[in-house]
Amino acid sequence: MSDILSLKESVLVYLDRSGGLQSLEEDCKPFNDPQQTEAVYRFCISVNPSDVIEVDPVLGDCVLHDPLKATALFQSVCFLAIKTLSLVEKIHTESQVNVILKLTHLPPFPEYMLDLCSFPRGYGLMRPVSMEGLVIAMTRVTKYTQGARFLCINDDCPCSTGFHHIRVHAPGATESATVRNHFSCMICSSPLKEDVKFRVLGDKQLVELIHVKALDGLSTHQQSSLRYQSVTLFLRDELCNSMRIGRLYRVLGIPAHVHQWPSITWSVEANSVRPWEPEYPLQVSASFQELLKATAGSPWRFSAIVAQCFGSDVAPPGLYNTLKLGLLLSLVQTRADAKDKFNNLDLLVAATDTLIVDRLMTYSLSLACRGVRHQASGEMFASMSRDEHGAGTANIHAGSALLATGGICMLGDLGCYKKDRLDAIQSVLESCTVSVFIPGKKYGEDADQHLSFPVQCSFWALTDASRRSGRADCAILGTAEMGPVPVQLADAFGLVIQCRDMVGEQTLLAQTIHTLQQAVQLQQPLHSSCWEFSTQDYQELVALAQSLQVELSPGAEKIIHGYYMASRRARTQSQVVKMSVASIKLLISLAEAHCKLCLRTRVLEEDAVIAVLLCENSVTLKHGASALVIPPDAAFPCDLGDVGGLHRRDVTLDELHQTILRFIYTYAPGADTYITEE
Repeated sequence: MSDILSLKESVLVYLDRSGGLQSLEEDCKPFNDPQQTEAVYRFCISVNPSDVIEVDPVLGDCVLHDPLKATALFQSVCFLAIKTLSLVEKIHTESQVNVILKLTHLPPFPEYMLDLCSFPRGYGLMRPVSMEGLVIAMTRVTKYTQGARFLCINDDCPCSTGFHHIRVHAPGATESATVRNHFSCMICSSPLKEDVKFRVLGDKQLVELIHVKALDGLSTHQQSSLRYQSVTLFLRDELCNSMRIGRLYRVLGIPAHVHQWPSITWSVEANSVRPWEPEYPLQVSASFQELLKATAGSPWRFSAIVAQCFGSDVAPPGLYNTLKLGLLLSLVQTRADAKDKFNNLDLLVAATDTLIVDRLMTYSLSLACRGVRHQASGEMFASMSRDEHGAGTANIHAGSALLATGGICMLGDLGCYKKDRLDAIQSVLESCTVSVFIPGKKYGEDADQHLSFPVQCSFWALTDASRRSGRADCAILGTAEMGPVPVQLADAFGLVIQCRDMVGEQTLLAQTIHTLQQAVQLQQPLHSSCWEFSTQDYQELVALAQSLQVELSPGAEKIIHGYYMASRRARTQSQVVKMSVASIKLLISLAEAHCKLCLRTRVLEEDAVIAVLLCENSVTLKHGASALVIPPDAAFPCDLGDVGGLHRRDVTLDELHQTILRFIYTYAPGADTYITEE
């Protein structure tokens, strides 16, 4: 008994030092409303285990290893404080005080970490653990019973009135454990009957969490024999709607075995939830550092060589350079930050040789922080099932696009999709949201519901240009054959790249030689180049480039704004093609991505020039050429194979820079105020 009193004294000391008593006083004020009378009053108390251990190591050990006992101690102290200070007159018994201990953190030791890959899960003490994982499914918010008042049916028993029998939800308890019909009075053993008007309801939501490595099975990473199983989290009250599908979280919770005859379910009662992102080393290899120094004299050469050497295991250097640059730009630009600001860069590739393009995309997907390759037979956006934990509500499962949140979703060949699926892809690309319809009658609700989820990933897709679409506008100068992809869907993608077969049989011969050498000369460099970079080098480069925060320079802003205004006027006059506001976003995204790829933090005019060239090529492929005359592969107008290739490219890009300025000066209204004619 003396030990219990000592622990309660330590609880009081901790609450006094940490400001918990002041918070308790503030929390009591809403409960003094005369119109509000409840059986149970809920109080959330923030507990810092480190501070508790400083006050009393025994109490700290109790908080970390026996949370039910610790909750009872805090409950007793809080009740005494409420009665002593007369904070809530309606609280008569200790059982009416429902205390929830909110832990600020756990000690950073393996004993307090729960790896979601570790199985089997055995019986043990219900103590707090920390876990990290990906949300793959969640239910709607439903109600559960926080607490209920029971009265003895024997009128002569003292328990027939008052608040002697109070049932409160405990971690791992089902609804039937809190409210049922065969409780007995602890004094006279007569049956108890619930006083329904005093029942207190709270919000409840179920979430499925899985180890982030489970996504390796949906991407291109080498698969292992491991099998991953999700864990069910119970979010209650203020934690409801604190998690989103497709996001990573660090959760502090108490594991519990939920008994639902005839089965036992292992689940976790969440105590606190915080967004979490794995940490990557933000540095580049010595090879890229040397390249950065060697190309410091030109703002274009670093990205050119990076794209030239990219994917050398799949295609020889010099082939598909524009596609390689587009893939790298999409990789470095796709990122969701802590402030929920999302940047993306969708990419559609038209090619006659879809096999090599698919391999390049697959290789690039392995460099993404999160990459999901969608299977045509799987669910792309979201699916539903009935919750199996007793609530019977709708359980919403993430599809490929939601699982790829903050990364890349590779759709593959769009020719494999039916028209209704292509329409759904176009709708998501335009709105960046996916809607889920929940029929109320099927899931026990009074009315149907529509839920919307943000789609925050970049989409990669390809189309077979050798398949004729029969479009009437394909005869317009500059347009490309898009196969089964309608022009509205191509517009929704933003950036469209055509892999042109510039030299016919020479390209096929170069690819054939590259493939044969790769099969025969294992572990040997396939190409004689002074620059060689490994896949790990590119992974480090992409991770560092993604983390950079960039800002537009005034010169870059003028070129982007001027080109947009000039292009709107020129194309409206000649083709009645309206440049949408999305074009501005695409231009800024391309310029920022090129700046990041070059490991700079300020977007220069040269970055804006690359953005304009890629955007103009993309619009030309969809709607035809305009008054701005540029080469088909304007970002790589010449071969970089020989010594003078990079110099010739710089000279050509300088000329194209002047061409863009003249186009802006001619067509953009008011351009003469900020661009001088040369």
